[in-house]
Amino acid sequence: MDKRYSFQEIEKRVYKGWEESGFFNPDNLPGERSRAYTVVIPPPNITGSLHMGHALNISIQDVLIRKKRMEGYRALWIPGLDHAGIATQNVVEKKLRKEGKSRFDLGKEKFVQSVWEWKDHFEKIIIDQIKKTGASCDWSRLRFTFDEDYCQAVKKAFQQYQEKGWIYQDKRLINWCPRCQTTLSDLELEHRQEKTKLWYIRYPIKDSSSSITIATTRPETMLGDSAVAVNPKDKRYQKLQGAMVILPLTQREIPIIADRLVDPEFGTGAVKVTPAHDLIDHEIAQRHHLPLWQVIDEKTKMTGDIPEKYQGLSIKEARRIIIEDLEEKDFLIKTEDYLHSVPVCYRCQTEIETIPSQQWFLKMDKLASLARQAIEEKKIAFYPSRWEKVYLDWLEGIHDWCISRQLWWGHKIPVAGEEDVLDTWFSSALWPFAALGWPEKTKDLEASYPIDLISTGVDIMNLWVTRMIFSGCEFMKEIPFRKVYFHPTILTKDGRRMSKSLGTGVDPLKLIEEYGADATRFGLLWQTTQGRQDIRFSEEDIVMGNKFGTKIWNASRFILQQIEQSGFEKIDIAKINPDQEIVQKVNNLSIALSEDIEQFSFSQATHRLYDFFWHDFCDQYLEEVKTLIKETTSPEKKREIIKTLLFVLTTSLKLLHPFMPFISEEIYHMLPLASKKTFLMIEDWPIK
Repeated sequence: MDKRYSFQEIEKRVYKGWEESGFFNPDNLPGERSRAYTVVIPPPNITGSLHMGHALNISIQDVLIRKKRMEGYRALWIPGLDHAGIATQNVVEKKLRKEGKSRFDLGKEKFVQSVWEWKDHFEKIIIDQIKKTGASCDWSRLRFTFDEDYCQAVKKAFQQYQEKGWIYQDKRLINWCPRCQTTLSDLELEHRQEKTKLWYIRYPIKDSSSSITIATTRPETMLGDSAVAVNPKDKRYQKLQGAMVILPLTQREIPIIADRLVDPEFGTGAVKVTPAHDLIDHEIAQRHHLPLWQVIDEKTKMTGDIPEKYQGLSIKEARRIIIEDLEEKDFLIKTEDYLHSVPVCYRCQTEIETIPSQQWFLKMDKLASLARQAIEEKKIAFYPSRWEKVYLDWLEGIHDWCISRQLWWGHKIPVAGEEDVLDTWFSSALWPFAALGWPEKTKDLEASYPIDLISTGVDIMNLWVTRMIFSGCEFMKEIPFRKVYFHPTILTKDGRRMSKSLGTGVDPLKLIEEYGADATRFGLLWQTTQGRQDIRFSEEDIVMGNKFGTKIWNASRFILQQIEQSGFEKIDIAKINPDQEIVQKVNNLSIALSEDIEQFSFSQATHRLYDFFWHDFCDQYLEEVKTLIKETTSPEKKREIIKTLLFVLTTSLKLLHPFMPFISEEIYHMLPLASKKTFLMIEDWPIK
């Protein structure tokens, strides 16, 4: 062995050897493998490079799949990529803007062609990055959510829903992104705190010299007011309930109504009701049978039945002029500073507008029932289990799913004359079975469905996990997976969200280049405690993983030197004295580690490995062995010492392999074992 572990050269060579062996494909694994174990990778978006969350999740899945492969399972890990409709369109549009162009300059056909070019470029990059982490995916089964057969699966799903009468078209209030020019679901919104103003506006009461004052953060939408609302328990306004007011600037007569959704503590306790541009106002309007006047269009221009002077103005310009007019006509009482939570597009961060729009919807009542049953009847287990309540609570208040998007990149809605595409999560929801070949009855589908595990972040529990569950139950008549592991979110050291745009992101590929894939994996898993919701990333743990790799290398080198100096060539470690303390310790470690992995206790597992190998084996036992070998003259006794050393090292490498696959594989090939597999990755796990 070289004195130093040169991970850069070894990791590249070892991975090439794994790929050439064909053992990532379960069809090529040796022996009879009647038990299947299947994992599908949460397909990364084709939007660029991998981030720390990807690196952690890939490490977790690889630990699980490598252990099962060594346990004799037909271990299948299907890789894939997601076309990621809005996300991909957004990044390609950003690229065009840097060139001084827009998608409209290109036209739809050429724009879609440029997205395909983007996909072809970044697919190679993303796959290469996944390989650098050591992921033992079956690359012969690589899937993309825009593959021809996957597109057929999406079409089949839509048609089946449609035949059941669960898909319908309706004009409803939706979330609209003015920049992306598409509707979004509530789950696709983020909220940011914004300093704004609270304007207090006087609404004159009809046939009276008095008025009622409302407070609003959006004076421009008052042109679409249908009523003024107060809380029915608010004694200040009980005598005014049922009266009519004159809407300033329009002379429209609107009623004062009472509704339980009005917060008497906000502003004056009286609020304007604009049903076309606020979801709560829309709910109030439906209860009170109020008309709906749209005054903002898809381009965020003022429109509809409003005074001509405001027609066609932008929201910002309309607000400025309306405030001036209110002040001039003595309707503006006062203005206050106000901190407001503003919904923004989760992709481009543009402020969302709420507008009425004709969209496609999927009825959720029966599908939500399927999703609930899967958890309530314990068919699927969540880890940590506390997320089951969050999941069930969301299903209780679920609305019909708006599945149409006004994008150029995506699965076209399979209806004649329809230019809209499907929400990207509609196709992703089919992943556990469409990735196995559905709707065709493939061998993979028969052998591997339902899959065993989904590992993902909790931030997409409702966007993805919930939808996969009800999709699997509907189309396959069976749960899509048995377990869901929600891994922690990786934050910066000071607890901030990792973001390239904010300059707080950490590139896992740079860590791999500097410290190696084994060290990066080990350091990330070291921090992944079962039950923790987030991790404050520490590069020190990656450094620790690198030092641990050096320790493993040096200890192995010492042991091989002892074997060489002793003159032993091939050593049979099958029959080992089980009463030796170090043998008992490594066997106990095997049992404990197996349980840790099954319970997703990755931090505990890595700590056990580290403590045993560094302290019990190296610091204590190897130091004792140095003396024993020097003092022992009996060749037979020396052989037993060497055999024990080799047994413990071999067992340690097997246990280390799922976590640190490269160094363990490299050292394994140097071991003078009488009985040896072609690769450590197909060796027997110490405890079956």
